[in-house]
Amino acid sequence: MTLKKIRVALAIVVFTLITFYFLDFAHILPAGFNILARVQFIPALLSGSLVILLALLALTLLLGRVYCSVICPLGIFQDVITWLSKKVNKKKKFSFSKEKRILRYSILGATILAFFAGFTVLLSLLDPYSAFGRIATHILSPIYNAGNNLLASIFSHFGNFTFYPVDITILGPVSLLIALFTFFIIGFLAWRYGRTYCNTICPVGSILGFLSRYSFLKVRIQESACNHCGKCERKCKASCIESKKGKIDYSRCVDCFDCVDTCKQKAITYRFAPVKKNGTTAVPDDSRRTFLTVLAATSLLVPARLYAKGLGKIRANTPYKKQHALTPPGSENKEHFLHHCTACHLCVAKCPSHVLKPAFDEYGLGGIMQPRMDFVQGYCNYDCTICSETCPNGAIKRITKDEKHALQVGRVHFVKTNCVVYTDETSCGACSEHCPTQAVKMVPYKNGLTIPSVDQNICVGCGGCEHICPARPYRAIYVEGNPVHLKAEKFKETKKEEVNLDSFGF
Repeated sequence: MTLKKIRVALAIVVFTLITFYFLDFAHILPAGFNILARVQFIPALLSGSLVILLALLALTLLLGRVYCSVICPLGIFQDVITWLSKKVNKKKKFSFSKEKRILRYSILGATILAFFAGFTVLLSLLDPYSAFGRIATHILSPIYNAGNNLLASIFSHFGNFTFYPVDITILGPVSLLIALFTFFIIGFLAWRYGRTYCNTICPVGSILGFLSRYSFLKVRIQESACNHCGKCERKCKASCIESKKGKIDYSRCVDCFDCVDTCKQKAITYRFAPVKKNGTTAVPDDSRRTFLTVLAATSLLVPARLYAKGLGKIRANTPYKKQHALTPPGSENKEHFLHHCTACHLCVAKCPSHVLKPAFDEYGLGGIMQPRMDFVQGYCNYDCTICSETCPNGAIKRITKDEKHALQVGRVHFVKTNCVVYTDETSCGACSEHCPTQAVKMVPYKNGLTIPSVDQNICVGCGGCEHICPARPYRAIYVEGNPVHLKAEKFKETKKEEVNLDSFGF
């Protein structure tokens, strides 16, 4: 089996599994498959997974940019688009183009500076794993769900209920538009120019590309056997082979092995060889300053369908505005979450209650697309910790069910003038029935009616009360986010925590 076939087989397996992990609403794949997300470069950096990070760097120094052809889902996606373009246009040819080094490292530098300035959205947009995650969540998932619903309809017609219908919803208009824009731009670049995105724009490609100049194993041209026919150059989707001079730009070579497979002269091999000062394996002419700059940059990065029975939607007009968006359980605090999340939307895709939705302006411009808790379609299950189990970046830290039970991500607020008991003088109590901690209780009101009374100290912010409340457009009960997650059982024990709550404007 040739190197290309091995690479393609591995890429197909990785791409299929990581894509299905995003689409798997039935949780067929076990949680352990999250390792495919954790071994992505940016998630490893942000989560502080030094073992994974060092393994990826060592892999690049040993084998070159195999990460970009075998592990990175966006890289494999581009290979699929390029392959399709060749099937449509069988005469398609690539040609050598010079590296756009200034643009390449300017984008990398701007991304790093923006990240440390708190403008995480730039890294979120350019990180290849996160970009693919949004494509899978917002574009591929609705298509997959539609196919599932079609099968459910067909099978149920014959009395077979193996498949069951699921909702097809737009999780966030802005995130959908960004996912579509990413899909078409990167798809167009791959269709026309191969790996241009990886070798010009992608910050991961720039870092690994620099290291791959010094990799031990490289695709090498044996000058004595080469007849300069140009087949390798025309096949190279990275546009990094200059066949007339017999040279390869190793910073852009993604080790796809197309050139090795196509050379009839057997002049191209993938092997270890001493780097010569002249000839086909010339030492890169990068200055020491460039090396130190990229090395320093890399090191800096390390470290609503259910309502109360018979009530329908009740008009409520007393307005309110949430001051703080709710970050997912396990994210600890808003600052930590926004600094580590790259909006890959794996947690959004895996949330069984559809509580996590992409933010628009709730976190400010720097936090656009990052997940927030929204209780329109559901509420956060008291025993669910899936988002903390799936997050590869460390933005949502892993927590146990017991830890979640005591964790307060938000605090309940009651607006009496919006409550149906007050406006219509009719009984309800749906909010109290859906509260797992009894932070919402019904107390005597008048004429035999009871009305909600809230105890913010024992509220965990699950949103069950807000989700079920029938009042519209403003609910009578809602959850305000805690910028810093606290432990519910300690609220009444220390005055220090009460002072902290006051500082947040509660």
